[in-house]
Amino acid sequence: MAIKKSSTPNRGFRVADQIQRDLSELIARELKDPRVGMVTIQSVEVTPDYAHAKVYFSLLVGDPVKTAEALNQAAGFLRNGLFKRLHIHTVPTLHFHLDRTAEHASDMNALIAKAVSSRAKDD
Repeated sequence: MAIKKSSTPNRGFRVADQIQRDLSELIARELKDPRVGMVTIQSVEVTPDYAHAKVYFSLLVGDPVKTAEALNQAAGFLRNGLFKRLHIHTVPTLHFHLDRTAEHASDMNALIAKAVSSRAKDD
């Protein structure tokens, strides 16, 4: 069975990038939920059929659980806003997830600093 290649390479990445930019703008300007604080959209992963999109966000201030809940409840509103902005046949269903990359990086930096300081003591 031959694998059909897309006529436009990397289209999924470009669609995900555009969704990321548009969602950032929609959340900042049009979403009025008080549970949503200062949210930054870190990345978007779109399925090959554009049916679903995982949206990873980070939060500067606020409760991450309540913010994720609020964003997932507002997913229909945000998807409707994307319909008006994107010019594609299928706008994906949005699923919001907290991106803990910054927390993991901070933990790793602390571990490295601890290892370096203990090594300095030994020398």
